[in-house]
Amino acid sequence: MSNSPKKKLEDEIQALEHELNHELPNELKRARALGDLSENAEYIMAKQRQDYVGARLAQLKKRLADLSLINFNNIPKDRIAFGTRVVLYDIDRDAELEYKLVTTEEADVSHGLISTTSPIGRGLMGKKLGDTVTISTPNGAREFEVRSMVTIHDEA
Repeated sequence: MSNSPKKKLEDEIQALEHELNHELPNELKRARALGDLSENAEYIMAKQRQDYVGARLAQLKKRLADLSLINFNNIPKDRIAFGTRVVLYDIDRDAELEYKLVTTEEADVSHGLISTTSPIGRGLMGKKLGDTVTISTPNGAREFEVRSMVTIHDEA
């Protein structure tokens, strides 16, 4: 898995750490040499970038720590699980819905990202292509058919 989510995070962390520890200090040093810092756009931009990069690094390192807790070998290749992108057919509404199963922190229903702990997420876990699943929602039970699925292994 050379292109794993962990590898992507590690690469981005490495690039940002290089920027934070090498490039930005040099930019700040150059900007300081230009004189008055209160009106120095280059200095202000470099400081803002430094703040952003620091915050982004903290976020990525937390995500990497979370991913380290996930054992990818325990995620099934032929069933819906964490990381699976799934297309469901809503039998009652005659409509297709696409979701990706993610962690609670990443969940964003408006972007089709549903948590593995949400009612739909829990109902889908372990299902296979072609399975029909009934999920209790606040508006009553709904029936879905699993039309397609791409697991985390397929995407890697």
